[in-house]
Amino acid sequence: MNNILELTNVTKEYKNGSKVLAAVKDLNYSLKEGEDVAIVGPSGSGKSTLLNLIGGLDRPTKGQIVINGQDLSKLNDKQLSIFRNQTIGFVFQFFNLQEYLMAYENVMIPLLFAGVNWKKARERAISLLENVGLANRIEYYPRQLSGGEMQRVAVARSLANNPKILLADEPTANLDKESAQSVLKLFKEINTKGVSLIVITHDQNVSKEFSHVVQIDNGELSISKSNKK
Repeated sequence: MNNILELTNVTKEYKNGSKVLAAVKDLNYSLKEGEDVAIVGPSGSGKSTLLNLIGGLDRPTKGQIVINGQDLSKLNDKQLSIFRNQTIGFVFQFFNLQEYLMAYENVMIPLLFAGVNWKKARERAISLLENVGLANRIEYYPRQLSGGEMQRVAVARSLANNPKILLADEPTANLDKESAQSVLKLFKEINTKGVSLIVITHDQNVSKEFSHVVQIDNGELSISKSNKK
């Protein structure tokens, strides 16, 4: 099985006046195709920085990030944007839905960006919403949806272009227990179809739902364990 993700000596530094602070330090890690992992750690440990680097939303100061065989450092900003759209799905803590668009229109955004015509994009969006249990919410605006329903729309949107890897940043943090379990069940279903998952969480109960757990603290990967029996 090939690696979907390879991090080699990845460091991200920020300047704070005359000081240079490292948000993540010399990270080395790999994830195989179809695997799922939870990244856990306290606030300020570097979790979100790491996810942004893996997702190509930020660039490392040093080191190499390879996703699905593509070295991200060799892509310019336009190429990186296209690569993200075609290869990576994102799910965010605060949903990041467009308030003025209906559910199916939110899901259509990455499809239209990829050049899919409007009719096919709409059909795909509706199919995805049906798959995540929102067949009766297709034409609802975000303000008309519960938190769990908004996160399901976000999950549907993340799957629009059949990503190889899905990245989720605290996807259950703003959900009640029942909605959180529903979203985690969705992730498991997605993973069984071969999509690799990386989920950031501060919740140890959530991390137990994933096959692998990586601990990050002070910008360093310190513990890696498996939940597989």
